[in-house]
Amino acid sequence: MSLTSAAPLLVLLNEKDDNIKSYALQSINDVIDAEWSEVSNYISNIEALSDESSFTGRKMAALIASKVYYNLGEYNLAVRFALTAEECFDINEKSQYVETIVSKSIEMYIKKQTKNNQAAETNIEIDPKLTTIFERMLQKCVEASEFKLALGIALEGYRLDIVESILKTRIAEDAESSSLKLLNYVLTATSSTVSSSTFRTEILKSLFKLILSMNNVDYFTASKVVVNLNELEFAVDLFEALKKDNCKNISYQIAFDLVSSGSQGLLTSLIKTLSENNFDPVLLDILSGLPTCDYYNTFLHENKNIDIGLLNKTKSSLDGKFSLFHTGVSVANGFMHAGTTDNSFIKANLPWLGKAQNWAKFTATASLGVIHKGNLTDGQKVMGPYLPGSRSSSRYIKGGSLYGLGLLYAGFGKDILEYLLNMIDENSGTVGDEDVDVLLHGASLGAGLAAMGSHDVYAFETLREVIFHDTATSGDAAALGIGLTMLGSGDQDCTESMNTFAHETNHGNIKRSLAMSIAMINYGCEEKADEWIEKLLEDEDSTIRYGGAFTIALAYVGTSNNKAVKKLLHIAVSDSNDDVRRAAVISLGFVLCRDYTTVPRIVELLSKSHNAHVRCGTAFALGIACAGRALDEALDVLEPLIKDPVDFVRQAAMIAQALITIQQTDKSNPRVTEINKNFLNVVTSKHQEALAKFGACIAQGIANAGGRNVTIQLENNETGTLDTKSIIGLVMFAQFWYWYPLSHFLSLSFTPTAVIAVRDSDLAIPKVELNCFAKQGAFSYPKMFEEEANKEVEKVATAVLSTTARAKARAKKTKKDKEEKEEKVPSKEQEPTEVPKQNSSEALLDEYSKNKYSAKPYKIENLTRVLPQQSRYVSFVKNSRFAPVRKSKNTSGIIVVSDSAPDEPIELIETIRERNDVNAPVPAPFKVEDEVDFDNL
Repeated sequence: MSLTSAAPLLVLLNEKDDNIKSYALQSINDVIDAEWSEVSNYISNIEALSDESSFTGRKMAALIASKVYYNLGEYNLAVRFALTAEECFDINEKSQYVETIVSKSIEMYIKKQTKNNQAAETNIEIDPKLTTIFERMLQKCVEASEFKLALGIALEGYRLDIVESILKTRIAEDAESSSLKLLNYVLTATSSTVSSSTFRTEILKSLFKLILSMNNVDYFTASKVVVNLNELEFAVDLFEALKKDNCKNISYQIAFDLVSSGSQGLLTSLIKTLSENNFDPVLLDILSGLPTCDYYNTFLHENKNIDIGLLNKTKSSLDGKFSLFHTGVSVANGFMHAGTTDNSFIKANLPWLGKAQNWAKFTATASLGVIHKGNLTDGQKVMGPYLPGSRSSSRYIKGGSLYGLGLLYAGFGKDILEYLLNMIDENSGTVGDEDVDVLLHGASLGAGLAAMGSHDVYAFETLREVIFHDTATSGDAAALGIGLTMLGSGDQDCTESMNTFAHETNHGNIKRSLAMSIAMINYGCEEKADEWIEKLLEDEDSTIRYGGAFTIALAYVGTSNNKAVKKLLHIAVSDSNDDVRRAAVISLGFVLCRDYTTVPRIVELLSKSHNAHVRCGTAFALGIACAGRALDEALDVLEPLIKDPVDFVRQAAMIAQALITIQQTDKSNPRVTEINKNFLNVVTSKHQEALAKFGACIAQGIANAGGRNVTIQLENNETGTLDTKSIIGLVMFAQFWYWYPLSHFLSLSFTPTAVIAVRDSDLAIPKVELNCFAKQGAFSYPKMFEEEANKEVEKVATAVLSTTARAKARAKKTKKDKEEKEEKVPSKEQEPTEVPKQNSSEALLDEYSKNKYSAKPYKIENLTRVLPQQSRYVSFVKNSRFAPVRKSKNTSGIIVVSDSAPDEPIELIETIRERNDVNAPVPAPFKVEDEVDFDNL
């Protein structure tokens, strides 16, 4: 017989006999789900019973109290009493109550653990019973073979001991392929979800040891851990293990990966340590970056598809007498020829070059460094005719050449750094002289680029001396140079000195550069930078707050950290200064660059702001986060900004469009044709403002960058790590708002889109063919610009009679109806295709892949262009002579291949370095005179 009321049982709770009270509680528990509302009236009595230590039924009382509070929606109290109930709370019971309590318990545990791990001074005590529930739940997952779920929850709860225990057990008991999948899962989760950098480092170190402990070590997974850690000790251990296992070809592939994703400081230290231990010279050569740069220069030179016609049209449309336009064409030319070592456009346009004045001349000379980017062997010879000590008398050419030298050696500058620092030392005694200041400006930027990420103490001290002279021109560049040199160091003393001098100087540009320097020093530091972020953002000086916004951007780059995003959004709508608000919106693009699909939704409202600077920042944020992604949702948000009434908003929107659609064609994205057409229309229009024309010109350079053979990727595909050079290139490029020569920094973000297979025996490039399972022409270059023949001269509008207008309208409507009728009947040649769902990037991608795939492949040659979206269709020919040492879904980049027939002859592709070293001397560089003699050209 069932009770219709709990009242009789509740009365028994007033009895003195503990056995009766225990019986009553047990009976109440049986009906609590139906009678909880009635029981809730006696909750104070039940709580009192749960507190009586001498009462044997106190745990059951606690369980009942927990269930009452659960039904009342008071989950914190429900969890508290469930913990007190101990074994009476059955974690294995299949009920919504138990599921909710366990879920809330885990949430509470994770929340407390997070606070303890993210704030050094915080030490919240965690109830051991809460810990027990957390651990019991994870054990339940393990028993059910839900290993990924258990590992994910353990990571969120900062329980490295549980992660290690699960992984060690799986390595011992499962097949290596299964345990390796779990290791890779933890690695991916660590990079994307763990918010504490300290805890992340602990996990990575543990993972590295676990991977090396396996019988068959997956060295490529181990190398991903090394790149994420960026610590010398682990890199050395990795190469020592490879040497011990005699895996020479794998060590070569990993070395190439490190060059593309590791910091210059790590590579320099690694070369030094390995050379002291008599490692393979070939490996050391790879780590120097020389082969990588040589391969990419050769690829870009041999495959350049530069739209010279478009560049000439732009040059002729923009009057070179105006410094802004001359600078725009210089930058666009540098981008279009970046890394190709082809300076033929400059040679063919010496009269135009002669129009450059002052800083435009500085920028034009520096563009040679962009064009010859990566030409490490002959870089100094190429820039020689313009460097100090040459016949050139212009201080702007001398300064520009030193800046260009830094751009040429960016990230690989250990061989040129001493020269640049000596140039600063020799001239810093005469700071204040205008000639010397321009020279020091170029040398300081060059030195920063050459020492980027090296944390070189001598470079830091040399550049700091220039700042101490407090001269606007040279101090500005020296501050940026320090930020580049100390990139990611998190050095507190360095940050403190930059902050101190920022408050002492009266020069706004030095102050801003020092604030940006602090941002770069704190690159990737995450919560360790929070104290400095707060200090910068609370400053009364808006220029310092500007640096604070970018400090958030770089400290939390790619993390999608919720706290960082909220802070930036708050600054974007509340700061009193337009520059700070613009910087905050731009910074959103960096923080969310890994979660780029969310950016259009987050900034859509900001794109409609009444404040033009916020709208401008929105465009840059989209361009940065979605660079190279061709995301339609991002282009949708930019569409109205292209027609914005404010010129600098249109400028930013066009640059953003170019960043997003770089290396896209009308076949991969139908919008590209119209976008490029608009760039040209703006450049050639007589009615557009100068800033808009400049933006369109730069956008053309980006859209055609590197001979149309480079893209922009903020994440390394193989290692899953952020591409630091690309990020810094974009950060510094965004500063062209204040200083146009900084536009050249974008060249750091250009990644060649090539497939380069190199033989493991000698790093030579064999002439081999690969399969491409795509429809031929799907990834071909877009058409070159062609001047319209017999283009009609613009005429003054004439009056049109109303009868004539009506007749034309009728004729137009008849033609349109006829065309629509024809479209409804598909031709035999063109079958109707299923239209993908609108506003769904995944559906578009699936449709795109389906339309591009071909069961019958066509052949592509080694050292040719392979777009990111094309790489999934490319593979080595099965059972062919050459096979990659690493199996990968995407065939692109530098791939080390093993040769199954090394004694058989094979034709090799000669690189630029080999060509210059063996077959011919370096060609004499041309000389740009300060004053061009037009009569004798």
